[in-house]
Amino acid sequence: MIDVLDMTKKYGKFTANDSLTLSVDKGELAILLGPNGAGKSTLIKSVCGLLRFQGEIKIGRHANHTVEAKRLLGYVPEFPVLYPMLTVAEHLEFIAKAYRLDHWEKRAEELLARFELDDKKKKLGKELSKGMQQKVSVCCALLPQPQAVIFDEPLVGLDPHGIRELKGVIAELRDSGCALLVSTHMIESMEENWDVTYIMVSGRIERVCRRADIGADQSLADLYFSITEGKEKGAIL
Repeated sequence: MIDVLDMTKKYGKFTANDSLTLSVDKGELAILLGPNGAGKSTLIKSVCGLLRFQGEIKIGRHANHTVEAKRLLGYVPEFPVLYPMLTVAEHLEFIAKAYRLDHWEKRAEELLARFELDDKKKKLGKELSKGMQQKVSVCCALLPQPQAVIFDEPLVGLDPHGIRELKGVIAELRDSGCALLVSTHMIESMEENWDVTYIMVSGRIERVCRRADIGADQSLADLYFSITEGKEKGAIL
């Protein structure tokens, strides 16, 4: 569903992503790990069509920059960017109109209630805390019922209820057949349901690990530190 093939991103002579290849299938939760500056955000922005790159990226067999691909993909950025003069309800209405959704109102209400935003519908974007903005961003990404979703540090800024609900939503999306790519530094928060992990160091994928590859006495955090410790010198932005 999400396929990256030999993708390279350069800023002038500087290589931010070096010949990356990865895939996330339907019903699969892929975790993207790496120290600060490993190139994770560059990869995510490239997949979402926000950056130009060399190589090939497809969403459901469609080139990632096409309308067909964008209809399949939901994206929750690390730093939510809301329209300051639109209310919470208007943000969801904007997404519904942009995706030409029918009968979307009930789903919007359910998402707002789940993330404790149903009493904030008339609040303007500029009036919301960072955590509330993150919740609105999640609701907007999930409203079109995408078949693939990318989360960039989704739990940062959320309160305990928001963290619990988002983890529940991620598990439900995986079980429903959605392809999920989650970039996070909160490794322990993703220990339960992950299927494959890509560990990045200095712009490259240093290790691809599937859950079956880890012994019963080894955690994902153990694997991460065994690979990255001592390799963070020369990390990239």
